[in-house]
Amino acid sequence: MLRLPSFRLEQPDTLPQALALLDQAGPEAAVLAGGTDLLPNMKHELRRPSVVIALSRVKGLTGIAEAADGAIEIGAMTPLAEVAQSALVARALPALAQAAALVAGPQLRQRGTLGGNVLLDTRCQYVNQSHFWRSALGFCLKKDGTVCHVVAGGSRCVAAASADTVPALMTLGAVLEVARHDRTRQLPIDAFFVADGIVNRRLEPTELLTRVRVPRPAAGHRGAYGKLRERGSIDFPLLGVAARLDLSEAGVVEHADLVLTSLAAAPRRVAGAADALRGSAPGHAPAEFETAVRRVAELARRQCRPLPNLPGDHEWRGEMVPVYARRTLLAAAAGQGPVHHV
Repeated sequence: MLRLPSFRLEQPDTLPQALALLDQAGPEAAVLAGGTDLLPNMKHELRRPSVVIALSRVKGLTGIAEAADGAIEIGAMTPLAEVAQSALVARALPALAQAAALVAGPQLRQRGTLGGNVLLDTRCQYVNQSHFWRSALGFCLKKDGTVCHVVAGGSRCVAAASADTVPALMTLGAVLEVARHDRTRQLPIDAFFVADGIVNRRLEPTELLTRVRVPRPAAGHRGAYGKLRERGSIDFPLLGVAARLDLSEAGVVEHADLVLTSLAAAPRRVAGAADALRGSAPGHAPAEFETAVRRVAELARRQCRPLPNLPGDHEWRGEMVPVYARRTLLAAAAGQGPVHHV
């Protein structure tokens, strides 16, 4: 049986209290939102915080609202189930609604939060194991060891970013509100992630993610999220693909984006996708649009090469990259989704 290590639990009632506790404890603290990722990692001894700061009593960190400028603001403690079921999110930000609906299973979506998913720790088949299993292997770069078992001789951890909502938020140009005891800052989500599997996000130990803000989408916005996993629920993504298409009144693609995750330590935007799709018209010239989509799928195949950092055959995952890029773009154009075939 895996047991939680000893720690001191703090349950602040207000955000200033939570930030003060975080400032006092610093790197020794862990923040507990839904706990669906933190608690298993503590049981596996991947994290051993001396202080756990639970946010369940803190007011003002939940809810979904449309701001005066049309932006959608979502509190970091908003359950994923609420994001997935929100009529506002489904209408304005379909890729985000689909991604939230595909996280884990129904029970975990009730507990897990949007902020927790954005801050999901990177995963690797050599680290997300029990302490006994990892010790038998001699540990690894991410925790307790000095060797990368994925890339022989590698000096940088390549544990994979595996959050379903992040690629969708990246295509939407989301901005993260991050607070600490003496300031609040706004950080574009594109600038938040770095290619380091040990710590892949720019968040100081004394900072807390409080809100996600998505600018008002274009009138002709369409989006979709595709998820490759072994089972139809519960599993983390072996590949995640978020697609965005913004159509003019005439039905012509004015802007497009494609972001993939579960490949390396940071999500990957497909370079050239927007240029390849711009000017095509899914409804009026489907053959031309299909040609553009296949061109983007080939770009994704060339740029995104999965590593053997997750369970399963990484070469098969690589073959699925263009398949899911194409399926997800077509789903976005058709206003359909989600895409989650095996």
